[in-house]
Amino acid sequence: MFTGIVEELGELVALEDLGQDARIVVRGPLVTSDARLGDSIAVDGVCLTVTAIDDGTFSADVMPETLTHTTLGGLVAGAGVNLERALQAGARLGGHAVQGHVDGVGTIVARTPGARWDDVDIEVPDALARYLARKGSITISGVSLTVTHVTGNVFGVSLIPTTLEATTLGDLKPGSQVNLEVDVMAKYVERLVAAAAPLTPGATTARTADPDELDDAEVDLARTYVERFTQEDA
Repeated sequence: MFTGIVEELGELVALEDLGQDARIVVRGPLVTSDARLGDSIAVDGVCLTVTAIDDGTFSADVMPETLTHTTLGGLVAGAGVNLERALQAGARLGGHAVQGHVDGVGTIVARTPGARWDDVDIEVPDALARYLARKGSITISGVSLTVTHVTGNVFGVSLIPTTLEATTLGDLKPGSQVNLEVDVMAKYVERLVAAAAPLTPGATTARTADPDELDDAEVDLARTYVERFTQEDA
């Protein structure tokens, strides 16, 4: 588990093509300072397992699934990558709960400079749009950010000076692709609503529902659950 607070801007040393899979070598003196074989390190938001450590660099195996559904397969030597070690028990959760399991790849469609920040709009695959909510959390290439607006399958975020300077997001431009991980809590709420869908007239057991077929009443029920959970945690 990670928090989406990037610890170090690392560098891709090599991406070795092994046929169907690959081996990645990344330079990151900070994240390797206490790393051990088998540790997890997020690389641009992708959870990878350390297989070797050598003088400030670490190696990891990258499976076909990762190469196909993330941006890692398109990286070249010298590219910057966002690095974060796995969260330690008892440490502060500065961002939000991040698994390092990328849900899809988004595309930058607009970038608007501000006085000291940049506003960025990102287009997401249609299947991920339903998990986005204004003021909700999203992980972009390993960086925990807050959604500022949602319009269809496009959402916006604001990048503060620290994010612009200390992560790869400062180099984004229209057409750039980024790894996306939606808030896992949204997925659980969706599953709960599907499992607890209202009874139909005359039914004796609760029906199950495809999350893609939820009607407005069931969406309202999801909102009720969220409000209830919030009140109980207050």
